[in-house]
Amino acid sequence: MNNQPQAAFLPIKEIENLQQKKLQELLVYLNDNSPFYKDLFAKHAIKISSIKTIADLQNIPPTEKEHLQQNNERFLCVPKGKIIEYTSTSGTLGSPVTIALTENDLQRLAINEYTSFTCAGGKPDDIYQLMLTLDRQFMAGMAYYSGIRKLGAGLIRVGPGVPSLQWETIARLKPTAIVAVPSFILKLIAYAKENGIDINNSSVKKAICIGENIRNADFSLNVLGRKITGTWDIQLYSTYASTEMQTAFTECKEGKGGHHNPELVIVELLDENNQTVQPGQAGEVTITTLGVEGMPLLRYKTGDICIADIASCTCGRNSLRLSPVIGRKKQMIKFKGTTLFAPALFDLLNGMADVRDYVVEISSNEIGTDEVLLYLLPGDSSDATDHKIRAYLQASLRVTPGIKYIDAETIQKMQFPESSRKPLKFIDKRSGIIKT
Repeated sequence: MNNQPQAAFLPIKEIENLQQKKLQELLVYLNDNSPFYKDLFAKHAIKISSIKTIADLQNIPPTEKEHLQQNNERFLCVPKGKIIEYTSTSGTLGSPVTIALTENDLQRLAINEYTSFTCAGGKPDDIYQLMLTLDRQFMAGMAYYSGIRKLGAGLIRVGPGVPSLQWETIARLKPTAIVAVPSFILKLIAYAKENGIDINNSSVKKAICIGENIRNADFSLNVLGRKITGTWDIQLYSTYASTEMQTAFTECKEGKGGHHNPELVIVELLDENNQTVQPGQAGEVTITTLGVEGMPLLRYKTGDICIADIASCTCGRNSLRLSPVIGRKKQMIKFKGTTLFAPALFDLLNGMADVRDYVVEISSNEIGTDEVLLYLLPGDSSDATDHKIRAYLQASLRVTPGIKYIDAETIQKMQFPESSRKPLKFIDKRSGIIKT
Protein backbone atom coordinates (compact mmCIF):
# COMPACT_ATOMS: atom_id res chain seq x y z
CA MET A 1 0.00 0.00 0.00
CA ASN A 2 1.28 3.45 -0.90
CA ASN A 3 2.86 5.18 2.11
CA GLN A 4 1.37 8.56 1.23
CA PRO A 5 -2.10 8.09 -0.23
CA GLN A 6 -3.23 11.03 -2.29
CA ALA A 7 -6.38 9.57 -3.86
CA ALA A 8 -8.59 12.39 -2.52
CA PHE A 9 -6.70 14.81 -4.79
CA LEU A 10 -7.35 12.77 -7.95
CA PRO A 11 -9.95 13.89 -10.50
CA ILE A 12 -13.41 12.56 -9.62
CA LYS A 13 -13.47 10.08 -12.51
CA GLU A 14 -10.12 8.62 -11.45
CA ILE A 15 -11.38 8.28 -7.88
CA GLU A 16 -14.41 6.40 -9.20
CA ASN A 17 -12.23 4.06 -11.31
CA LEU A 18 -9.91 3.42 -8.36
CA GLN A 19 -12.80 2.52 -6.09
CA GLN A 20 -14.41 0.21 -8.65
CA LYS A 21 -11.15 -1.67 -9.15
CA LYS A 22 -10.69 -2.08 -5.39
CA LEU A 23 -14.34 -3.10 -4.98
CA GLN A 24 -13.97 -5.94 -7.49
CA GLU A 25 -10.82 -7.12 -5.69
CA LEU A 26 -12.70 -7.03 -2.38
CA LEU A 27 -15.63 -9.08 -3.70
CA VAL A 28 -13.29 -11.83 -4.90
CA TYR A 29 -11.49 -11.78 -1.54
CA LEU A 30 -14.75 -12.03 0.43
CA ASN A 31 -16.08 -14.82 -1.77
CA ASP A 32 -12.88 -16.79 -1.20
CA ASN A 33 -12.32 -16.07 2.50
CA SER A 34 -15.40 -14.79 4.38
CA PRO A 35 -17.83 -17.45 5.67
CA PHE A 36 -20.46 -14.76 6.29
CA TYR A 37 -20.31 -13.11 2.86
CA LYS A 38 -19.86 -16.40 1.02
CA ASP A 39 -23.20 -17.51 2.51
CA LEU A 40 -24.77 -14.13 1.77
CA PHE A 41 -23.78 -14.29 -1.90
CA ALA A 42 -25.13 -17.86 -2.20
CA LYS A 43 -28.38 -17.11 -0.36
CA HIS A 44 -29.22 -14.16 -2.62
CA ALA A 45 -27.80 -15.73 -5.82
CA ILE A 46 -25.33 -12.86 -6.21
CA LYS A 47 -22.73 -13.28 -8.94
CA ILE A 48 -19.86 -11.09 -7.83
CA SER A 49 -18.70 -10.73 -11.46
CA SER A 50 -21.88 -8.72 -12.09
CA ILE A 51 -20.97 -6.10 -9.45
CA LYS A 52 -18.77 -3.75 -11.42
CA THR A 53 -19.66 -0.24 -10.22
CA ILE A 54 -20.51 1.48 -6.96
CA ALA A 55 -24.12 1.72 -8.17
CA ASP A 56 -24.21 -2.08 -8.55
CA LEU A 57 -23.79 -2.40 -4.78
CA GLN A 58 -27.54 -1.81 -4.55
CA ASN A 59 -27.90 -5.47 -5.59
CA ILE A 60 -26.26 -6.65 -2.34
CA PRO A 61 -28.21 -6.56 0.95
CA PRO A 62 -26.57 -4.32 3.57
CA THR A 63 -24.83 -5.72 6.64
CA GLU A 64 -26.33 -4.65 9.98
CA LYS A 65 -24.73 -4.20 13.39
CA GLU A 66 -26.72 -7.21 14.62
CA HIS A 67 -25.07 -9.39 11.98
CA LEU A 68 -21.68 -8.51 13.40
CA GLN A 69 -22.84 -9.11 16.95
CA GLN A 70 -24.41 -12.48 16.23
CA ASN A 71 -21.90 -13.84 13.69
CA ASN A 72 -18.71 -12.14 14.78
CA GLU A 73 -16.21 -14.91 13.95
CA ARG A 74 -17.84 -15.66 10.61
CA PHE A 75 -16.62 -12.26 9.35
CA LEU A 76 -13.00 -13.32 9.91
CA CYS A 77 -11.12 -13.87 6.64
CA VAL A 78 -7.75 -15.09 7.93
CA PRO A 79 -6.53 -17.92 10.18
CA LYS A 80 -6.46 -16.89 13.85
CA GLY A 81 -2.70 -17.28 13.84
CA LYS A 82 -2.48 -14.26 11.54
CA ILE A 83 -4.32 -11.97 13.97
CA ILE A 84 -2.01 -9.80 16.04
CA GLU A 85 -4.47 -7.35 17.59
CA TYR A 86 -8.00 -7.71 18.94
CA THR A 87 -9.99 -4.49 19.29
CA SER A 88 -13.63 -3.93 20.10
CA THR A 89 -16.36 -1.38 19.66
CA SER A 90 -17.35 0.68 22.68
CA GLY A 91 -20.82 -0.84 22.89
CA THR A 92 -22.51 2.57 22.66
CA LEU A 93 -25.29 1.14 20.48
CA GLY A 94 -25.42 -2.41 21.82
CA SER A 95 -23.10 -5.16 22.98
CA PRO A 96 -19.45 -4.67 21.92
CA VAL A 97 -18.18 -6.27 18.72
CA THR A 98 -14.66 -7.66 18.33
CA ILE A 99 -12.67 -6.47 15.31
CA ALA A 100 -9.54 -8.53 14.66
CA LEU A 101 -6.59 -6.99 12.83
CA THR A 102 -3.60 -8.43 10.99
CA GLU A 103 -0.22 -6.73 10.58
CA ASN A 104 -1.41 -5.36 7.23
CA ASP A 105 -4.52 -3.95 8.90
CA LEU A 106 -2.41 -2.17 11.50
CA GLN A 107 -0.29 -0.65 8.74
CA ARG A 108 -3.45 0.45 6.93
CA LEU A 109 -4.71 2.00 10.18
CA ALA A 110 -1.47 3.96 10.52
CA ILE A 111 -1.75 5.20 6.93
CA ASN A 112 -5.36 6.25 7.55
CA GLU A 113 -4.44 8.34 10.58
CA TYR A 114 -1.29 9.70 8.94
CA THR A 115 -3.55 10.98 6.16
CA SER A 116 -6.02 12.33 8.71
CA PHE A 117 -3.42 14.24 10.71
CA THR A 118 -1.84 15.71 7.57
CA CYS A 119 -5.34 16.73 6.43
CA ALA A 120 -5.69 18.54 9.78
CA GLY A 121 -2.50 20.49 9.19
CA GLY A 122 -0.19 18.09 11.01
CA LYS A 123 3.56 18.40 10.41
CA PRO A 124 6.62 16.48 11.62
CA ASP A 125 7.59 19.34 13.95
CA ASP A 126 4.26 19.13 15.82
CA ILE A 127 3.97 17.59 19.27
CA TYR A 128 0.62 15.91 20.06
CA GLN A 129 -0.66 15.38 23.58
CA LEU A 130 -3.02 12.39 23.60
CA MET A 131 -5.78 12.91 26.18
CA LEU A 132 -7.40 9.52 25.63
CA THR A 133 -6.98 5.89 26.54
CA LEU A 134 -4.61 3.61 24.65
CA ASP A 135 -5.79 0.46 26.41
CA ARG A 136 -9.12 -1.44 26.83
CA GLN A 137 -9.12 -2.67 23.21
CA PHE A 138 -9.60 0.91 22.00
CA MET A 139 -8.73 1.01 18.31
CA ALA A 140 -8.81 4.80 18.00
CA GLY A 141 -6.11 5.43 20.60
CA MET A 142 -3.80 2.94 18.90
CA ALA A 143 -4.62 4.43 15.51
CA TYR A 144 -3.82 8.00 16.58
CA TYR A 145 -0.55 6.84 18.09
CA SER A 146 0.45 4.94 14.92
CA GLY A 147 -0.56 7.77 12.58
CA ILE A 148 1.36 10.41 14.51
CA ARG A 149 4.42 8.17 14.57
CA LYS A 150 4.15 7.77 10.79
CA LEU A 151 3.88 11.55 10.49
CA GLY A 152 7.15 11.83 12.41
CA ALA A 153 5.67 14.19 15.00
CA GLY A 154 6.20 14.08 18.75
CA LEU A 155 3.87 12.17 21.07
CA ILE A 156 2.89 12.62 24.71
CA ARG A 157 0.65 9.83 26.04
CA VAL A 158 -0.97 11.40 29.08
CA GLY A 159 -4.25 9.51 28.93
CA PRO A 160 -7.79 10.72 29.69
CA GLY A 161 -8.95 13.09 32.43
CA VAL A 162 -6.99 14.86 35.20
CA PRO A 163 -6.87 18.50 34.00
CA SER A 164 -4.12 19.35 36.50
CA LEU A 165 -1.80 16.72 34.98
CA GLN A 166 -2.69 17.79 31.44
CA TRP A 167 -1.79 21.42 32.16
CA GLU A 168 1.38 20.48 34.04
CA THR A 169 2.46 18.43 31.02
CA ILE A 170 1.58 21.22 28.59
CA ALA A 171 3.68 23.68 30.61
CA ARG A 172 6.62 21.28 30.79
CA LEU A 173 6.71 19.64 27.33
CA LYS A 174 5.10 22.36 25.16
CA PRO A 175 2.84 20.32 22.84
CA THR A 176 1.51 22.18 19.79
CA ALA A 177 -1.69 20.11 19.52
CA ILE A 178 -4.02 18.01 21.63
CA VAL A 179 -6.24 15.06 20.76
CA ALA A 180 -9.25 15.10 23.06
CA VAL A 181 -13.01 14.82 23.54
CA PRO A 182 -14.45 18.36 23.15
CA SER A 183 -16.36 18.31 26.45
CA PHE A 184 -13.08 17.52 28.20
CA ILE A 185 -11.51 20.57 26.54
CA LEU A 186 -14.16 22.63 28.37
CA LYS A 187 -12.95 21.06 31.63
CA LEU A 188 -9.39 22.07 30.72
CA ILE A 189 -10.61 25.63 30.17
CA ALA A 190 -12.50 25.65 33.48
CA TYR A 191 -9.45 24.36 35.37
CA ALA A 192 -7.24 26.98 33.72
CA LYS A 193 -9.64 29.77 34.77
CA GLU A 194 -9.77 28.52 38.35
CA ASN A 195 -6.00 28.24 38.59
CA GLY A 196 -4.85 31.38 36.78
CA ILE A 197 -3.47 29.61 33.69
CA ASP A 198 -3.28 31.82 30.60
CA ILE A 199 -4.48 29.30 28.01
CA ASN A 200 -3.90 31.64 25.09
CA ASN A 201 -0.27 31.92 26.08
CA SER A 202 0.19 28.14 26.03
CA SER A 203 2.00 26.18 23.34
CA VAL A 204 -1.24 24.46 22.17
CA LYS A 205 -2.57 25.95 18.94
CA LYS A 206 -4.90 23.22 17.61
CA ALA A 207 -7.11 20.39 18.82
CA ILE A 208 -8.17 17.21 17.06
CA CYS A 209 -11.68 16.70 18.44
CA ILE A 210 -12.88 13.11 18.82
CA GLY A 211 -16.09 11.42 19.91
CA GLU A 212 -18.40 14.47 19.98
CA ASN A 213 -19.73 16.97 17.46
CA ILE A 214 -18.27 20.47 17.41
CA ARG A 215 -20.21 21.55 14.31
CA ASN A 216 -23.76 21.81 13.05
CA ALA A 217 -24.91 20.16 9.83
CA ASP A 218 -24.05 23.38 7.92
CA PHE A 219 -20.47 23.15 9.30
CA SER A 220 -20.84 26.17 11.57
CA LEU A 221 -19.55 25.65 15.10
CA ASN A 222 -22.21 24.32 17.45
CA VAL A 223 -22.57 25.42 21.09
CA LEU A 224 -19.75 23.15 22.24
CA GLY A 225 -17.41 24.40 19.53
CA ARG A 226 -18.29 28.04 20.24
CA LYS A 227 -17.76 27.59 23.98
CA ILE A 228 -14.23 26.34 23.32
CA THR A 229 -13.19 28.92 20.73
CA GLY A 230 -14.92 31.74 22.61
CA THR A 231 -12.31 31.39 25.34
CA TRP A 232 -9.38 29.61 23.75
CA ASP A 233 -7.85 30.93 20.53
CA ILE A 234 -7.34 27.47 19.11
CA GLN A 235 -7.97 25.79 15.74
CA LEU A 236 -10.48 22.94 16.06
CA TYR A 237 -10.53 19.97 13.69
CA SER A 238 -13.54 17.66 13.75
CA THR A 239 -13.25 13.92 13.12
CA TYR A 240 -15.68 11.06 12.50
CA ALA A 241 -14.77 7.38 12.64
CA SER A 242 -15.85 3.99 13.92
CA THR A 243 -14.01 0.83 14.91
CA GLU A 244 -15.83 -1.23 12.28
CA MET A 245 -14.80 0.94 9.32
CA GLN A 246 -11.15 1.21 10.48
CA THR A 247 -11.09 4.58 8.73
CA ALA A 248 -11.53 8.22 9.77
CA PHE A 249 -13.09 11.28 8.14
CA THR A 250 -11.14 14.35 9.25
CA GLU A 251 -11.53 18.04 8.49
CA CYS A 252 -8.98 20.18 6.74
CA LYS A 253 -8.37 23.77 7.78
CA GLU A 254 -11.48 24.86 5.83
CA GLY A 255 -13.71 23.13 8.43
CA LYS A 256 -16.28 22.04 5.86
CA GLY A 257 -16.72 18.36 6.69
CA GLY A 258 -14.70 15.21 7.20
CA HIS A 259 -12.70 14.27 4.11
CA HIS A 260 -13.21 10.84 2.61
CA ASN A 261 -10.12 8.70 1.92
CA PRO A 262 -11.45 6.93 -1.19
CA GLU A 263 -8.68 4.34 -1.35
CA LEU A 264 -9.68 3.05 2.11
CA VAL A 265 -13.48 2.98 2.12
CA ILE A 266 -16.54 3.27 -0.13
CA VAL A 267 -19.31 5.44 1.31
CA GLU A 268 -23.04 5.26 0.61
CA LEU A 269 -25.77 7.26 2.33
CA LEU A 270 -28.97 5.23 2.44
CA ASP A 271 -32.60 5.99 3.24
CA GLU A 272 -35.03 3.77 5.17
CA ASN A 273 -35.49 1.57 2.09
CA ASN A 274 -31.73 1.13 1.59
CA GLN A 275 -31.79 3.40 -1.44
CA THR A 276 -29.11 6.04 -2.02
CA VAL A 277 -30.23 9.50 -0.97
CA GLN A 278 -29.71 12.55 -3.16
CA PRO A 279 -26.66 14.77 -2.46
CA GLY A 280 -27.44 17.17 0.35
CA GLN A 281 -30.00 14.85 1.94
CA ALA A 282 -29.50 13.03 5.23
CA GLY A 283 -28.87 9.30 5.06
CA GLU A 284 -27.37 6.45 7.05
CA VAL A 285 -23.62 6.16 6.55
CA THR A 286 -23.01 2.76 4.96
CA ILE A 287 -19.43 1.73 4.34
CA THR A 288 -17.46 -0.86 2.40
CA THR A 289 -13.91 -1.23 3.65
CA LEU A 290 -11.07 -1.38 1.13
CA GLY A 291 -7.70 -2.92 1.90
CA VAL A 292 -8.81 -4.58 5.15
CA GLU A 293 -7.47 -8.13 5.48
CA GLY A 294 -8.80 -9.50 8.79
CA MET A 295 -12.48 -8.48 8.94
CA PRO A 296 -13.50 -6.50 5.85
CA LEU A 297 -17.09 -5.27 5.68
CA LEU A 298 -19.41 -4.90 2.69
CA ARG A 299 -22.23 -2.31 2.80
CA TYR A 300 -22.10 -2.07 6.58
CA LYS A 301 -24.76 0.26 8.03
CA THR A 302 -23.16 2.28 10.82
CA GLY A 303 -26.38 3.66 12.31
CA ASP A 304 -25.02 7.21 11.93
CA ILE A 305 -27.06 9.79 10.01
CA CYS A 306 -24.98 12.30 8.02
CA ILE A 307 -25.15 14.53 4.96
CA ALA A 308 -22.58 14.30 2.17
CA ASP A 309 -21.15 17.26 0.29
CA ILE A 310 -19.82 16.11 -3.09
CA ALA A 311 -18.39 19.48 -4.20
CA SER A 312 -14.61 19.73 -4.39
CA CYS A 313 -13.01 21.42 -1.40
CA THR A 314 -10.90 24.56 -1.71
CA CYS A 315 -8.05 22.55 -0.13
CA GLY A 316 -7.81 20.64 -3.42
CA ARG A 317 -9.40 17.35 -2.37
CA ASN A 318 -12.13 16.05 -4.66
CA SER A 319 -13.59 13.18 -2.63
CA LEU A 320 -16.84 13.70 -0.74
CA ARG A 321 -17.05 15.27 2.72
CA LEU A 322 -19.32 14.12 5.52
CA SER A 323 -21.23 16.41 7.84
CA PRO A 324 -21.13 15.85 11.59
CA VAL A 325 -23.38 13.04 12.79
CA ILE A 326 -26.83 14.63 13.01
CA GLY A 327 -28.40 11.56 14.59
CA ARG A 328 -27.97 7.90 15.35
CA LYS A 329 -30.76 5.52 14.43
CA LYS A 330 -30.72 3.78 17.79
CA GLN A 331 -30.45 7.07 19.65
CA MET A 332 -33.65 8.45 18.17
CA ILE A 333 -36.07 9.39 20.95
CA LYS A 334 -39.83 9.70 20.56
CA PHE A 335 -40.97 11.57 23.64
CA LYS A 336 -44.57 12.75 24.07
CA GLY A 337 -45.06 13.17 20.34
CA THR A 338 -41.72 14.91 19.79
CA THR A 339 -38.87 13.24 17.89
CA LEU A 340 -35.41 13.99 19.25
CA PHE A 341 -31.93 12.86 18.28
CA ALA A 342 -29.31 12.69 21.00
CA PRO A 343 -26.84 15.12 19.31
CA ALA A 344 -29.50 17.85 19.21
CA LEU A 345 -30.35 17.25 22.87
CA PHE A 346 -26.65 17.39 23.77
CA ASP A 347 -26.31 20.67 21.89
CA LEU A 348 -29.25 22.10 23.82
CA LEU A 349 -27.80 21.07 27.19
CA ASN A 350 -24.32 22.33 26.25
CA GLY A 351 -25.88 25.75 25.59
CA MET A 352 -27.48 26.07 29.03
CA ALA A 353 -25.42 28.32 31.28
CA ASP A 354 -27.07 26.86 34.39
CA VAL A 355 -26.08 23.28 33.51
CA ARG A 356 -22.46 22.39 34.18
CA ASP A 357 -22.67 18.74 33.05
CA TYR A 358 -25.24 16.08 32.21
CA VAL A 359 -26.14 12.48 31.37
CA VAL A 360 -29.25 11.59 29.33
CA GLU A 361 -31.07 8.38 30.23
CA ILE A 362 -33.79 6.87 28.02
CA SER A 363 -36.12 4.11 29.16
CA SER A 364 -39.45 2.57 28.16
CA ASN A 365 -42.58 3.15 30.23
CA GLU A 366 -45.38 0.66 30.89
CA ILE A 367 -47.06 1.40 27.55
CA GLY A 368 -43.84 1.03 25.56
CA THR A 369 -43.14 4.67 24.74
CA ASP A 370 -39.93 6.55 25.53
CA GLU A 371 -39.23 8.32 28.79
CA VAL A 372 -36.39 10.84 29.15
CA LEU A 373 -34.55 11.48 32.41
CA LEU A 374 -31.84 14.14 32.56
CA TYR A 375 -29.20 13.81 35.26
CA LEU A 376 -27.94 17.37 35.65
CA LEU A 377 -25.10 19.02 37.52
CA PRO A 378 -26.57 22.53 38.03
CA GLY A 379 -24.66 25.76 38.50
CA ASP A 380 -26.25 26.04 41.93
CA SER A 381 -29.05 24.37 43.89
CA SER A 382 -31.42 27.34 44.09
CA ASP A 383 -35.11 27.24 43.20
CA ALA A 384 -34.49 30.03 40.72
CA THR A 385 -31.97 27.92 38.80
CA ASP A 386 -34.33 24.95 38.79
CA HIS A 387 -37.12 27.14 37.39
CA LYS A 388 -34.85 28.56 34.66
CA ILE A 389 -33.71 25.08 33.59
CA ARG A 390 -37.24 23.69 33.41
CA ALA A 391 -38.59 26.74 31.60
CA TYR A 392 -35.76 26.63 29.04
CA LEU A 393 -36.30 22.92 28.35
CA GLN A 394 -40.05 23.43 27.98
CA ALA A 395 -39.57 26.33 25.59
CA SER A 396 -36.93 24.53 23.51
CA LEU A 397 -38.41 21.03 23.40
CA ARG A 398 -42.11 21.85 23.89
CA VAL A 399 -42.09 18.99 26.41
CA THR A 400 -40.40 18.72 29.79
CA PRO A 401 -38.28 15.63 30.47
CA GLY A 402 -37.68 14.25 33.94
CA ILE A 403 -34.84 15.97 35.82
CA LYS A 404 -32.65 14.64 38.61
CA TYR A 405 -29.98 16.91 40.07
CA ILE A 406 -26.76 15.19 41.12
CA ASP A 407 -23.35 16.28 42.40
CA ALA A 408 -20.03 16.38 40.53
CA GLU A 409 -18.76 13.11 42.02
CA THR A 410 -21.89 11.20 41.01
CA ILE A 411 -21.92 12.51 37.46
CA GLN A 412 -18.22 11.66 37.09
CA LYS A 413 -18.99 8.05 38.08
CA MET A 414 -21.92 7.91 35.65
CA GLN A 415 -19.88 9.27 32.76
CA PHE A 416 -16.84 7.11 33.44
CA PRO A 417 -17.91 3.66 34.63
CA GLU A 418 -15.08 1.22 35.16
CA SER A 419 -15.13 -0.15 31.61
CA SER A 420 -15.55 3.23 29.89
CA ARG A 421 -13.10 4.46 27.25
CA LYS A 422 -14.81 7.81 26.63
CA PRO A 423 -17.41 9.93 28.40
CA LEU A 424 -20.79 8.20 28.59
CA LYS A 425 -23.51 10.81 28.15
CA PHE A 426 -26.31 8.68 26.72
CA ILE A 427 -27.72 5.69 28.62
CA ASP A 428 -30.33 3.68 26.72
CA LYS A 429 -32.34 1.34 28.94
CA ARG A 430 -34.96 0.60 26.32
CA SER A 431 -35.46 -3.02 25.33
CA GLY A 432 -35.42 -4.22 21.76
CA ILE A 433 -34.30 -2.51 18.57
CA ILE A 434 -35.42 1.06 18.02
CA LYS A 435 -36.83 1.50 14.54
CA THR A 436 -36.85 4.93 12.93
